[in-house]
Amino acid sequence: MASRLKRIICLGLFAAAVSVPVSADVVNVFAYKDNTLYESPSGSLSNGAGESIFAGRTLQFQDSLRRALLAFDVAGAVPAGSTIVSATLRLYCIQSVSGDQPMTLHRTLQNWGESTSSADGMGGGGGGAFAMPGDATWLHTFSPGSFWANVGGDFNAAASASALVGGGGAIYQWSSPQMALDVQNWLDNPAANFGWTLLGNETFDGSAKRFASRETTNIFAIKPTLVIEYIPEPATVCLFALGLAGVARRRRAL
Repeated sequence: MASRLKRIICLGLFAAAVSVPVSADVVNVFAYKDNTLYESPSGSLSNGAGESIFAGRTLQFQDSLRRALLAFDVAGAVPAGSTIVSATLRLYCIQSVSGDQPMTLHRTLQNWGESTSSADGMGGGGGGAFAMPGDATWLHTFSPGSFWANVGGDFNAAASASALVGGGGAIYQWSSPQMALDVQNWLDNPAANFGWTLLGNETFDGSAKRFASRETTNIFAIKPTLVIEYIPEPATVCLFALGLAGVARRRRAL
């Protein structure tokens, strides 16, 4: 009788363990590197340590395209084995000279660098600064010796997400199921995490937007932030449940 009662208790605990609802956790991850690709036939411009990143087309007569690069250490912030529920990129727009413009995120296909170049104090940084060794440029993944396969950067042609960005002084967000899949892949395969390339409206003069970079002031609310919602891998619950199942089997053998 006592043995039967113990088996019932163990099986009840096992059922309770495997039926516990798993809630999602949320973590805010700041960019660990960012940069701007400045259209330049010589690949001599960058802004690795600058306080701004740019995307879109400026009002310059030539070489006016800008593309922003951002990367986040997903594997360092989310436990291995977790399931990504959602991913949201938050960027603070500092300056704009145009109205709402579509801006798209594309998964970057090569690793790239952020070095010590800085265009701060040079008219807001939109013209770039001379690239330093290790900087990403319009031609280089890492200046001066490593190159993109395509001028202007290598990124997935299909956008992971799109958003309309208007005036400065506001935070804008990108979020989509594909972004969640990108982040899941980076969690499962950290070596493939090269971040995203942000494109602006490249057909419209003056569409460029200026965003706060990770090097901006210590106001963390305006730094590039990836908000990740995830469900932890339920290893502890599973081990507990398996342990109870083993107890039940041993009791049955007795």
